[in-house]
Amino acid sequence: MSENMQELVDTLHFGEKVERAEKLLKEYFDKYGDQAVVANSLGKDSMVVWDMAVRIRPNVRGFIVTTPFKPKETKEYMNRLVAKYPSLKVYEADRPLEKIYETDVDKCCDIYKVEPVKQAVREMDVKAWITGLRCTEGRTRTDYKEVEHRDKDLVKVNPILLFKEREIWQYMAVYGVEANSLYRIGYRSLGCTPCTAITASDDERDGRWAGTSKCGGECGIHTRPLKEDAVAS
Repeated sequence: MSENMQELVDTLHFGEKVERAEKLLKEYFDKYGDQAVVANSLGKDSMVVWDMAVRIRPNVRGFIVTTPFKPKETKEYMNRLVAKYPSLKVYEADRPLEKIYETDVDKCCDIYKVEPVKQAVREMDVKAWITGLRCTEGRTRTDYKEVEHRDKDLVKVNPILLFKEREIWQYMAVYGVEANSLYRIGYRSLGCTPCTAITASDDERDGRWAGTSKCGGECGIHTRPLKEDAVAS
């Protein structure tokens, strides 16, 4: 993490971080309108961003990528959320169920997560995708910026990048945002059932792909271009 980014994480208080995130969202909603779309993973961070976005732009569009391996609690939570917000569209890989994670976790993530995200970006004509990334989540997320230009004609906006984990829970308490029930039993980062474990580690994401070389890593959505003609800049 850059020295400047770390300083912002440590010195800005909760109210300043909320104000900064809201200002960033307003800027990109004003610039891109309906083509500024929220990617909602159904985790605590995504839900903070979604709540902010809805308060700023009540008709904001969003998408959720689900897989056959998501816990039943997550799917129940997703169904309640989609019923409440019809502007949230659900994407899922259109292929038979295969337990690819048993032999190749990266390929599994490509098929069931990365490709549906690419489909969502394409079909929803997304120009700015808004995420719940935070730079304090784990070792793989320290180098992101609040605004990134990694794809041609697609900007990535990370409005809560500077939030600490406790500030996420503070926001949810203050604004009354419902959380996935899995957090109650000890999960801190939510993914698919076979590749997510409860951990006592200080690193929020150490429960993801635990026991593999991918431990605490990424599915690929945030590490590769999402458009076929993408050009990094």
